Amino acid sequence: MQKLLLDLAERSAWTGAQAALGLAAVELADIPVWWAAPVALLAASAKSWVAGRLIGRSGTASTLPAAKDPATPGI
Repeated sequence: MQKLLLDLAERSAWTGAQAALGLAAVELADIPVWWAAPVALLAASAKSWVAGRLIGRSGTASTLPAAKDPATPGI
């Protein structure tokens, strides 16, 4: 149960950070606010790529340690 709560907290925090980054980017660029969604999706893709390749846990886009991530295979 604790793994699921950590996963929920991680996903919520990243979603909020990506949305805030999208809004900040469009505000600074002085472009229409609907561009915030594509910017946030780009941030989500970048985070997913970094988590999956640089952190070294393929098969999951989580930034949680492997022992605490419910999506990590075999744990």
